[in-house]
Amino acid sequence: MENWNRLSSSFASLNITQSASKFAKGLNSNVQAAKERLGQVSADELTELPPEYKELEARVDALRSTHVNFLRIARVYQFETYDYPTQIQESIADFSSTVGTTVTNFAAANLQGTNLPAPAPVQPKPVQHKTLPHALYRASLAAVTDLSAASKDDKLTSAITAYGTAWEKIAAARLQHDETIRAAFLQPWQQTLETNISIAIKARQAVRTSRLELDAAKQALKSAGPAKQEAARIEVENAEDDLVQKTEVAIQLMKTVLDNPEPIKNLNELIKAQLLFHATTAEALSAAQGEIEELAVSAEGEYRKSRDH
Repeated sequence: MENWNRLSSSFASLNITQSASKFAKGLNSNVQAAKERLGQVSADELTELPPEYKELEARVDALRSTHVNFLRIARVYQFETYDYPTQIQESIADFSSTVGTTVTNFAAANLQGTNLPAPAPVQPKPVQHKTLPHALYRASLAAVTDLSAASKDDKLTSAITAYGTAWEKIAAARLQHDETIRAAFLQPWQQTLETNISIAIKARQAVRTSRLELDAAKQALKSAGPAKQEAARIEVENAEDDLVQKTEVAIQLMKTVLDNPEPIKNLNELIKAQLLFHATTAEALSAAQGEIEELAVSAEGEYRKSRDH
């Protein structure tokens, strides 16, 4: 038992010593950082990091900036309403309709078997996608319904029918376009930013902290008295070894990030989805335009003919 107590005391003493040493290093590095910000340390007193490290650091910064800027714009594909003209008004109407349906169905289910009249259950309205292609398709359907009620044989009705058919195809392609971009571009780019790039940047922060600790140790060695010279010298040597080790780790991690082919593959998926969508759009609109042009020529001919009589 006595041996165990001595061992426990030794561990406690060791932990306290290690904690105090860690606290002192942190304090010294913070002081060193403050002096550098205030210009109280000359450039020749700063430990120079390897040129390879600096080059990799600049490239990783550029890679991170690229990911952040692309994601800032491309995140629009997470919300299908990004090109919808009247989303706010319709969202309010949809919300009111949803609440009304929910209340009615709740009453229908809970008033059965009571003396109160139970309303008939109401089927919720089918979900309407809020994209510009869907809006144009629905507008075409409404126009055809109105025109057909007034005339059974009308060239404008036929033209709008062709136009609506094209936008129906485009609307379906638009949903697939956005889904592909979310899965094949946004998600992996965000993951690369939050994992690989983030890990490399944390390794760089460790290098910066180690460099500050080394320079602080060098300053302490300069001002150390004869009795503390040896301990201060050992502290500098240990700090140098730590910086070398952390720099090597950071260099390897940054190389791994920069050599990763995934960002290019993800970008290829983005442009493939965009190309497919625009190709589908061009094909659908081209077919509709040919049909509408024939109707336009025919209508103009009939109009001129009627004016000549």
